[in-house]
Amino acid sequence: MSGRAQLMWDEAVTGYDFGPDHPMDPVRLDLTWRLVQAFGLDREMSVVAAKPAGESTLRLVHREDYIEAVKAASVDPGAADASYGLGTMDDPAFAGMHEVSALIAGQSVGAAEAVWRGDALHAVNFAGGLHHAMPGAASGFCIYNDASLAIARLLELGAERVAYVDVDVHHGDGVQAAFWEDPRVLTISLHEHPRTLFPQTGWPEETGAESAEGAAVNVALPAGTGDAGWLRAFHAVVPEVIADFRPQVLVTQHGADTHFEDPLAHLAVSLDAQRAVQVACHDLAHEYADGRWVALGGGGYAVVDVVPRSWTHLVAIAAGRAVEPTALIPEGWRQEVFARTRQLGPGRMTDGRWPVGWASWEAGYDPADRLDQAVLAARRAVFPLRGMLA
Repeated sequence: MSGRAQLMWDEAVTGYDFGPDHPMDPVRLDLTWRLVQAFGLDREMSVVAAKPAGESTLRLVHREDYIEAVKAASVDPGAADASYGLGTMDDPAFAGMHEVSALIAGQSVGAAEAVWRGDALHAVNFAGGLHHAMPGAASGFCIYNDASLAIARLLELGAERVAYVDVDVHHGDGVQAAFWEDPRVLTISLHEHPRTLFPQTGWPEETGAESAEGAAVNVALPAGTGDAGWLRAFHAVVPEVIADFRPQVLVTQHGADTHFEDPLAHLAVSLDAQRAVQVACHDLAHEYADGRWVALGGGGYAVVDVVPRSWTHLVAIAAGRAVEPTALIPEGWRQEVFARTRQLGPGRMTDGRWPVGWASWEAGYDPADRLDQAVLAARRAVFPLRGMLA
């Protein structure tokens, strides 16, 4: 194994563009890439552009009729079939949609292949993490589910245990659905409670099919959860389940929309807590998966202040060249931000909350605390199924 980290990047992924009024502005990808360059991280790792996922790869997860519907809508957006979730407010059809969606999927599949074959120890595709797409439908800004495709490719290559950890503010429903019946895949999602946020799934009681009981883990957090609660919940569930499962590869999704500035959700997490979880995922990969780590992006709609900084931290951690939270952001990048968006870019790689404090689960359970109630619900739903003490 080379040990060298790999960054998946093809500028053409910025063509994943639902239009000027859509919150998923592709400028977030371009600004992330430019911030990665501004810190010189592209010189610390291999930068690779993989081929688009072909139809045989897409069919590892997606139905053939759905792929054909995406291709048809890609040629004629006006004829998009809404029964497949296409041409909707969330997922407007656009010319070239199939091609760029397959390209993003190809980057995640390529990342998984590189890690499994030993060409890289860690691989990052921050354009990926499109975790809502279902086998037969688009959903939640997601056309093809690159995370599921990467996992399916790992299984095809011979992996017997793959763990997926999703810390996007929205439930990782598409990935859970893809592997609901497969005990070889452990899916863990830490998200805002389905009572208050799309896609209204991810209840603690969703634990997997009879053939895979305990292979789906859902930690549904109350709206307003901040840094201390978010980190407490993560560390109260994720490491123990990962230790029990002992994956050969860890795939993680790092949606930045848990942030307190994000306009589409209701958690209150800082950039510094997001970085802390990125570090924790990196450490879990080394402790339980021989370092094999595939890290993906995801949601995130504060496209200037939050997303580029969060995912640049992710890239830096994977590259083994972590950027200090107190680091000043290069002025050239801030000038580029203003030229592109007419917004003033942030000045440092922190929200001023580093290091983030939190109390471990072992420190005690407060039955009156909504966060602790959410954690206990997740543990009670899953841990006994896995032969663990809740």
